Amino acid sequence: MQRRNFIKSLGAAAVLLSAAPTAMARKRKQDCNEQICREAWNNLRLLTGPAFDYVHPQPGLPNVLIYGDSISIGYTPEVRRILAGKANVFRTYRNGGATQHLIPGTETMQKTMFQPHLDEGWNFTWDLIHFNVGLHDLKYVTNGKLDLENGKQVSSIEEYKTKLEEICVYLKDKFPKAKLVFATTTPVPEQAEGRIAGDSIRYNKAAMQVLANHPSIVINDLYAFVEPNFEQWCIKPGDVHYNEVGKSEQGKEVARVIVENLKR
Repeated sequence: MQRRNFIKSLGAAAVLLSAAPTAMARKRKQDCNEQICREAWNNLRLLTGPAFDYVHPQPGLPNVLIYGDSISIGYTPEVRRILAGKANVFRTYRNGGATQHLIPGTETMQKTMFQPHLDEGWNFTWDLIHFNVGLHDLKYVTNGKLDLENGKQVSSIEEYKTKLEEICVYLKDKFPKAKLVFATTTPVPEQAEGRIAGDSIRYNKAAMQVLANHPSIVINDLYAFVEPNFEQWCIKPGDVHYNEVGKSEQGKEVARVIVENLKR
C-alpha cells in the first residue's frame, strides 16, 4: 500500500512539474503580448493623461470604446473607475474631432492595435461603442485656430448630416455585434470662442434626423443632462469645457447608459 501511494505521489509530482513550464511559458507569452500592445498604443496615441492610459483587456469582460472630443476625454477616467471589473473601457487615441475624422481614426486604431495587423495584438471585438461628433463640426476656424469673425465653419448642417449618416453605416457594417450609443453634443454658451451659442441645439436636431433612420442606435442625450447644470459645471463662463464636478457627473451618466445597454 505504501509503495502504491508513493508511486501515485511521484506521478502527481511529475504532472505538476510538467505543467509548471507550460504555465510559465503561457505567462511569458501573455506578458510579451501586453508589452507589444502597450508599445503600439504609446506610439499611436497623440495625447497623454489618464484618459489615454493604456488599457490591457481583461478576459471575460465586455469591451467598450468611447469615441469623442475633449468632453469625452474629461469623463473617460470616471467611466473607467465606475466600470472597473465590469468592462474594459477604451477610448480613441486622440481628440475625436469632427465627423470627418471618425472613420479614418477608427480604421487607424484597428490597424495599429488589432490582429492580424499587429502580431499578437488585440483579438476581441467591440461590445459597445459610445460615440459623439458635433462640437468640432460647428466651430469656426482660420488656419486651424478658433475664429468666429473671419473663420469658416468646419461642417455645415447638411455636411454634418451627410457625414454622420456615413458614420452610422460604417459602424453598423464594421462592428455588427456592437451596441452603438450616440451622445448628443453638449451646450455651447454665450461668448464661446469660435462657436455660436445655441448651435449645439441645431446640430443635435440634425443628428436626430439622421438617427431616425437607424433605430438600433441608442441616444444618450448628454445635452439634456448637462444643460440645467451648465453654469455650475462649466470650467468658466463662455467655455464649452467642464470642471471636475461636471466631468464626474457626466462620467456617471455615461457609465449608467453603458451598463444599461450592455445588459440588452
